[in-house]
Amino acid sequence: MTTTILDDLRAALGAKVATSAADLAAHGHDEGYPGTYAPDAVVYAESEADVLAVLAFARTHGVSVTPFAAGSSLEGSAICVRGGVSLDVTRMNRVLSIEPDDFLAVVEPGVTHRELSRLARRHGLFFSVDPGADASLGGMAATGASGTTSVRYGTMKHNVLEARVALLDGRMLDLGTRARKSSAGYDLLPLFVGSEGTLGVFTRLTVRLHPLPPSAASVRVIFPDVRRAVDATTALLGAGVAPQRLELVDAETVKAVNAYQGRDDPEVPTLWIEVVGRDDADVKASLDVVEDVCAESGGNVVGRALKESERAALWTVRHHAYYALRAAAPGHDVRIGDVCVPISALPNLVDEARRLLDEHALHAPMLGHVGDGNLHLLFHAAPSDDDAWARIDAVSDALARHAIASGGTCTGEHGVGIRKRKYLRAEHGDALDVMRDLKRLFDPHELLNPGKIFE
Repeated sequence: MTTTILDDLRAALGAKVATSAADLAAHGHDEGYPGTYAPDAVVYAESEADVLAVLAFARTHGVSVTPFAAGSSLEGSAICVRGGVSLDVTRMNRVLSIEPDDFLAVVEPGVTHRELSRLARRHGLFFSVDPGADASLGGMAATGASGTTSVRYGTMKHNVLEARVALLDGRMLDLGTRARKSSAGYDLLPLFVGSEGTLGVFTRLTVRLHPLPPSAASVRVIFPDVRRAVDATTALLGAGVAPQRLELVDAETVKAVNAYQGRDDPEVPTLWIEVVGRDDADVKASLDVVEDVCAESGGNVVGRALKESERAALWTVRHHAYYALRAAAPGHDVRIGDVCVPISALPNLVDEARRLLDEHALHAPMLGHVGDGNLHLLFHAAPSDDDAWARIDAVSDALARHAIASGGTCTGEHGVGIRKRKYLRAEHGDALDVMRDLKRLFDPHELLNPGKIFE
């Protein structure tokens, strides 16, 4: 970007434009993608008008724009691989309304899920999509994120009711509806949720809220091996249990969390399960089913959390697993696998993951939202260990292709970003060409988050 073009950007947006080394570096990476791709400038948008001004500037000067918020993406979705403007929406962080009678909230894209849940609790409600990191709702909508409670309440694709979207050509779209159902024309909202900022920029979202359960309990169940824990998962769902959370961590993950948080949990594969109900008797009945079904797969309950404070502490530990695993491998770069398969294919996916790790002499902790078939492997190696990264690439590639062949997906919740682009032809076939056509319709000059989703 030339000095003259930067001057034009400053003329349009004034002090909201930043070009310091610190600002550029902070927007040149995300949580999970290696390397740094610094933008030419950062614009800290404070309003929808600012977003439109940035898009008008991009249109006029042919400069690319990449939306950015919390920077917690894991596949490079929010980094500027071709320079240009990093459009930071963290200052667009107002909760515009919480409407308890309709179980919804209206927010700007920079609001984080924790802040929304904190405010919603005052009304006896909560926002259900909890990815662990304190991600922004705009970023979560852009990647179609999910989390520990998605097994019961769904992903962002199920919990975004409306969106206001700025297009590159200057138009504003109001998508979706608050109504419980609609059959009026094409539903364009799902096209934008999960599009990773490649079609437009969210300036406002209406999201679904859920009532806080009257009663809840969490348990930890240990198993002799990962396969039996996965078998118990499919059995639990088949037994009619509708858990609020159903998570797997393997022995290495528990060991890392113990070291990171000073705990002494049994270092064996563990299911963390939360059930909810109308009252304590309802919850107890569900817990009895959980214990019986898990016992048939060799599971043993080692802890119950019945009070709200105990449950919160337990799930804080689960959310810290990623950071604990990173701390256990100091100096290493980390890559998280994110495949998702139908529940019936989950046991074979776990077996294939173990086989691939053994074949390539790798050791990777395994965890995931197994209640909806989502498995994560956390690979790590020294940045300069080319041999290890080649083997990691081989395992990641084979596992993604196995998931697709099993009727699943190469990315359950982290998005396509940069790394998963090469799998979309195998996953979508000729539909990928239609996706490219849609991209050209909304962004004919490849200015919106270029280099993402499509190779």
